[in-house]
Amino acid sequence: MNPLQPIGNAFLGFLAAIGRLSIFTFHSVTAFLSPPYYPRQMFRQMIEIGYYSLPVIGLTAIFTGAVLALQSYSGFSRFSAESSIPTVVVLSITRELGPVLAGLMVAGRIGAAFAAEIGTMRVTEQIDALVTLSTNPFKYLVFPRLVAGALMLPFLVLVADIIGVFGGYLVSVGKLGFSPEPYLNNTLEFLETKDVVSGLVKASAFGFIVALMGCYHGFYSRGGAQGVGAATTNAVVTASILILLFNYLITELFFAS
Repeated sequence: MNPLQPIGNAFLGFLAAIGRLSIFTFHSVTAFLSPPYYPRQMFRQMIEIGYYSLPVIGLTAIFTGAVLALQSYSGFSRFSAESSIPTVVVLSITRELGPVLAGLMVAGRIGAAFAAEIGTMRVTEQIDALVTLSTNPFKYLVFPRLVAGALMLPFLVLVADIIGVFGGYLVSVGKLGFSPEPYLNNTLEFLETKDVVSGLVKASAFGFIVALMGCYHGFYSRGGAQGVGAATTNAVVTASILILLFNYLITELFFAS
């Protein structure tokens, strides 16, 4: 056999997957151009993504802020730069850790749920039944989830920013001996609007990616329960990788000199 054949097959398979994803994204995004619309579906997904994800996002954020304050103090104390800890905490949370960790947690929770739900509908032929009833599955299943993900994750990240900074404040004031008022002054002094906006833009992109990957892998799942399990795994893995990739691209867009 030609030793280059496996490489060529893998490359062609990758191109086919990119093409299928691009077509799926196009059909999903253009679904809003004509009625009917399903606001009840969209509202239900917004509650599922936003409200029910608050506990896990809050716990992740507060412990992240607390650990960040401890680690910063451990490093900065070697250079007598402890006064920079409030700035490091707030910038790290708002620019990077808030949106990235929230995106990854939502990918594990919502991306898997979307893939499992739509994948089960696919293997049990419920999506085919929707088409038979003249219901566009992109309008009914995919588009409401994409909009809900893109709208709700920024709110989750905003909550994560507040809770994460509060976690750093608790550790810094309660354990490291900082005075509350100077800590808050340093936190607000160096925080700019661009820092928060960049995190919210990332969050909206991450929410869209998580919903898209969950719907895409669920929509094309095959092979019964085993196929649904594989679709769920692939949805979480691909969403996590794309979150890290787009995190770099959006950071480059906002902060490249």
